[in-house]
Amino acid sequence: MKVKFVLTMDDVVVEDRKIDQIIMDWESEVDQQDILEVSHQWITTQNFLTQRMVGLMRVGESSLTIEPLEE
Repeated sequence: MKVKFVLTMDDVVVEDRKIDQIIMDWESEVDQQDILEVSHQWITTQNFLTQRMVGLMRVGESSLTIEPLEE
């Protein structure tokens, strides 16, 4: 299934630089199980983003939207 991910991060600190907002979006081919795993990790893992992004030191608020794309 092809899906679109949209990651929004507010009040971010990257390598000691403060940024009000970062929005990233990308499309990917994933199966339902992958979506469930990402969603579960997002909800249950503290510091999910800072553990995965080099230089990211702090995120105030964040959201991840996953939308199916019609082909």
